[in-house]
Amino acid sequence: MHGLKGERVLMRVHIGERDKHKGKPLYAAIVELLRARGYAGATVYRGIMGFGASTTVHSDRIEVLSLDLPIVVECIETSERIDAILPELDEMIGGGLITLERANVIVYRPHSASDADRTHVEG
Repeated sequence: MHGLKGERVLMRVHIGERDKHKGKPLYAAIVELLRARGYAGATVYRGIMGFGASTTVHSDRIEVLSLDLPIVVECIETSERIDAILPELDEMIGGGLITLERANVIVYRPHSASDADRTHVEG
């Protein structure tokens, strides 16, 4: 189990939904890389609207429908582990943005069977 409590780094990778790496979605390749390296976790968010360096607006609104919606991959880890993965991410990412910020982790633990019991509502 990761000893993740305390001061850590939140990395956000901003890319497009259509971005690829070796034929697969870039966001999936990033998550698989982080998982293979034993990072604490990663989450992928799909945006409903945004623009980046190209200033092209990407949206899920029907009148400006885009097939390249914004994607954000987040990962919280130690500063050393984030620094170690950045060169590989830089090679994988064509256009995009990577940001880092400090995060104070309060709780990090997997769900347990007792958690499922507590949230189950009898009908």
